[in-house]
Amino acid sequence: MAALFSFSLGVGTRNSNDEWLEVYYPAPTANLDEATSKAFLAAVETAGIPYRGGNQAIELDNTLLNQLADTLVTKGQADQAGIAAQLVASKRPTVITILATDEEPSSVPEAYLKLHLLSHRLVKPHNVNLIGIFACLPNIAWTSEGPIDLEELPQRQLRARTEGRWLNVKCVDKFPVMTDYVVPSGVRIAHTARVRLGAYVGEGTTVMHEGFINFNAGTAGTSMIEGRVSAGVFIGEGSDLGGGCSTMGTLSGGGNVVISVGKNCLIGANAGIGIALGDRCTVEAGLYITAGTKLTLLDDSNQPVEQLKARDLSSMSDLLFRRNSLTGAVECKTNQSAVELNSVLHSNN
Repeated sequence: MAALFSFSLGVGTRNSNDEWLEVYYPAPTANLDEATSKAFLAAVETAGIPYRGGNQAIELDNTLLNQLADTLVTKGQADQAGIAAQLVASKRPTVITILATDEEPSSVPEAYLKLHLLSHRLVKPHNVNLIGIFACLPNIAWTSEGPIDLEELPQRQLRARTEGRWLNVKCVDKFPVMTDYVVPSGVRIAHTARVRLGAYVGEGTTVMHEGFINFNAGTAGTSMIEGRVSAGVFIGEGSDLGGGCSTMGTLSGGGNVVISVGKNCLIGANAGIGIALGDRCTVEAGLYITAGTKLTLLDDSNQPVEQLKARDLSSMSDLLFRRNSLTGAVECKTNQSAVELNSVLHSNN
């Protein structure tokens, strides 16, 4: 038997048409070994849950939950058994989601499970299949009374007013706030609405009020985020994104190009990048570098070496990108090893 990609129990919300809006998974699992996979599937079968193989999300009633809790204990899965027992008392619909393989998500429960896996740091950005996730996720009103189907929102607002309550619509979006589902250890997030579920926020990361981290993006570890980490962008350990800076993600103009930032980099305030940075790179405040930006490469004596486009320096380390205050030209100052690397690139043109 092949090992499962993920196995998780969750509780969520359905609309009046019995369609899933969202699912919360308190303790998702990922990349299970064969022994654990076998134990989970044996418990599912013994409990009478109609799992047919492949990727499935199956709603559970109290009878199935009780049976599953009992059988998980016998299979040595006490933690998941405890969750199943707690879900018996749920007033919301409960679900078991089994992903045999990492295929494109085809339902709301599958999509939410994959977003949870990222925010629980069980998988890293670009290491989980999220193709088609937008089509799976409904646009929802996220309110002080939880997620509400947009078509049902006016009636819910009227009901709240007539009952003397205030229904606060916090946002309308396909993706919820990460901290309503997952609060990773060792992080500070000044404005929680600016980090979406599906963000991978490494331990030691601080996200200031103007910082933003999209889904399938994030930080490897200790970092200061005061700028925008767009979808698909991953920030290396020890890097600092200054206030108002931006990284061009795969959803915002980068196409299929993966933008990343290496270790111990600094992107200055109101700067931006459309190329990947290696380690120990600095981008001057206010300077936005796209792949096609023309720049002059300088040697250690600040003498021009050649002119090229920024994409030719993508992923290289120990670079300083700046704008010449006299001419306005974009320059890149590098050490001798970086010049040699650039020479290799140049010879391949």
